[in-house]
Amino acid sequence: MKFSEQWLRSWVNPDVSSDELVARLSMRGLEVDSATPVAGAFSGVVIGEVLSAEQHPDADKLRVCQVSDGAQTLQVVCGAPNVRPGLRIPFATIGAELPGGFKIKKAKLRGVESNGMLCSASELQISDENDGLLELAADAPVGADIREYLGLDDISIEIGLTPNRGDCLSIAGLARDVGAIYGEPVQALEVVPVSAVHDEVRSVEVAAPEACPRYLGRVIRNIDISRPTPVWMVERLRRSDIRSIDAVVDITNYVMLELGQPLHAFDLKQIQGGVRVRMAEEGEQLVLLDGQKVTLRADTLVIADHERALAIAGVMGGEFSGVAKDTRDLFLESAFFDTIALAGKARSYGLHTDASHRYERGVDAELARKAIERATALLLEIVGGEPGHVIEALSKDHLPSVAPITLRHERIEQLLGLSLPDEQVVALLSALELKLLEQSPGVWFVEVPRHRFDISLEVDLIEEIARLYGYDRLPVRYPQVRLAPGARSESSIELPALRKTLVARGYQEAITYSFIDAKSFAQFHPDQQPLSLSNPISADLSVMRSSLWPGLVKALQYNLNRQRTRVRLFEAGLRFVGQLQNGLEGLIQERVLSGLLSGARFPESWSNSRDTFDFFDAKADVEALLAVAGDSAAYRFVVGEHPALHPGQTARIERDGRLVGFVGSLHPRLASELGIEQPVYLFELLVPELLEGSLPQFVELSRFPEVRRDLALLIERDIPAGAVLEAIREVAGEYLTDVRLFDVYQGKGIDPLSKSLAVGLTWQHPSRTLNDDEINSALQGTLDLLRDRFNATLRK
Repeated sequence: MKFSEQWLRSWVNPDVSSDELVARLSMRGLEVDSATPVAGAFSGVVIGEVLSAEQHPDADKLRVCQVSDGAQTLQVVCGAPNVRPGLRIPFATIGAELPGGFKIKKAKLRGVESNGMLCSASELQISDENDGLLELAADAPVGADIREYLGLDDISIEIGLTPNRGDCLSIAGLARDVGAIYGEPVQALEVVPVSAVHDEVRSVEVAAPEACPRYLGRVIRNIDISRPTPVWMVERLRRSDIRSIDAVVDITNYVMLELGQPLHAFDLKQIQGGVRVRMAEEGEQLVLLDGQKVTLRADTLVIADHERALAIAGVMGGEFSGVAKDTRDLFLESAFFDTIALAGKARSYGLHTDASHRYERGVDAELARKAIERATALLLEIVGGEPGHVIEALSKDHLPSVAPITLRHERIEQLLGLSLPDEQVVALLSALELKLLEQSPGVWFVEVPRHRFDISLEVDLIEEIARLYGYDRLPVRYPQVRLAPGARSESSIELPALRKTLVARGYQEAITYSFIDAKSFAQFHPDQQPLSLSNPISADLSVMRSSLWPGLVKALQYNLNRQRTRVRLFEAGLRFVGQLQNGLEGLIQERVLSGLLSGARFPESWSNSRDTFDFFDAKADVEALLAVAGDSAAYRFVVGEHPALHPGQTARIERDGRLVGFVGSLHPRLASELGIEQPVYLFELLVPELLEGSLPQFVELSRFPEVRRDLALLIERDIPAGAVLEAIREVAGEYLTDVRLFDVYQGKGIDPLSKSLAVGLTWQHPSRTLNDDEINSALQGTLDLLRDRFNATLRK
């Protein structure tokens, strides 16, 4: 919300400086993003009138002008394309100083004397427009100081409002808040209903009352659209970042800024029959005011006549029904549209307008009549016309209602750590037009006005008290609580332990959005339907993620684009699986820990190899995570498939037959689509499955020697080595202490369909030395099982 300080002070004028006002607004929850002068620093510029403009004898693009400053006529050479007799413009006289310290002196341009300078808006730093002289109204007083005439000793203030404070998207709302902050009276606008002078009306039919509970319209005949918008209105609009178009559009924009109620004016002759507020027909076409042709959906509320759609309700009007240069009669619209019905509609069509911005945040349902009367009065004052009766379509059952709230003094003290007198609590909230009725000492029954959509709970009222009292004035009190340490299971760990493990292995923690774009979702999970947001922040954040990988890969792309090719990232967060059914039923939120690694295995150095990460680096990191809880033997790595991973480099991680996660290489097709040219390895694990381990137990160290036997086994190439090691542990006896795979070979000397596994088996007895017969028996039993289960043989 951008506004003029002068305009605000015409409503409420606390005795503070501009700097103090800006600082206080920010400290009271209305954060000021910028406060800039509406014009540059200059002096000696008056309103001048061009009496004549003759061609310069030696320059095609220059004119020799006679200019009056109200006291004398001076010759000025000007190169502006719009200079002409009768024009009133800013005139910098001799001795004037323009922004940047530029002083005006007598000069000769191509041999012709020039006594001053005619100025454009950009030369005075009023705006960036530099296509000619700044044209003033025909009745601008010649000789008057331009700063006084335009009120340029002003500041344009921009406030970054949070979405819950739609009530401050107007001067009236801001004045209400400033008055409450400073305890100053607000000079509220008095709107007197305009009497009708004719009986012409257009019927209004609301076919979707749940989306439009209130609709008002009025016919205004015989306006003069050629009349200019007054300077004071143009300036207030400009300082609010709204460009002047014509008097009718300017008035609707002005009332929107003033009161917070969007309005729209239709060309009456373009309306066939009456007005119908209905849902659009699927595929219906509409050309908007900006020239964009849109295909409407059935969930879009439109303003229509008896033949076609005229506008997207609360967003933008149609091109053919808008006010034009030949418009003589108007149909003025003022309506209340339901916030939920309009939420996200503008964005879904690639639009964002001042009207949609307000309706999506909430507009006072009682404001529509006041706004249409105010706009009518301004129209009659500026462009003339003959007003008719206001026609209203109202569905009271669909108007929003705010339930009364109970406020307790003890709760205020509990949350704020501050005891305020009851009189001060009443004064603070009453200043915001909240009505407090005392039920009992220290307890109030609070009625919330319709413009405060954000207040529905007791804590909301307490937040308002804190905001008006001043966050910087709240005391600092530490809670006095006796804390008894709870019992903690030694067989479980916490998530921070997993984070520390990855950090120790060289990973950086990332935090990415829970929302991703629909294209990324389809790339990583083409077999799933995304959970779409009804009102997304943007198209790039429109669906909920069902994996943390899209966010991590996007972070990798960001690094690669900045020549950071060695990346190791991890993130712990929620993924969302399923669809909403009857509330949250059907939607599963799972805590997962995901990681990504890509690039060189070691930092660049003369002593390090230049090898890059491979699948087994990722697998080793996953095994380190599984070992944190002390129960790594409970997990199995088996061949797996995932649409986002390379089909030949993907492993499922299982525990007691349950899926724990995946580890693998990013699919080459997906890497190509994303423009990633180096290998990327990913893993994702369910956190709850990682936190439960086994209780550590002490085993007395044996004083007797170990016995080791090495086997070179020939097995089929497709049999996983993990399955072989698991089988050895089953049958090799209770004194087996270690099984280690130390070599895998495929190539010359063995069948191409086979591979050689070199396995080391170690036995140790806790209380005696094992003899050869025991070792040979255990070894033979192992070979027999491997032969029967895997058709394994000893390599010769």
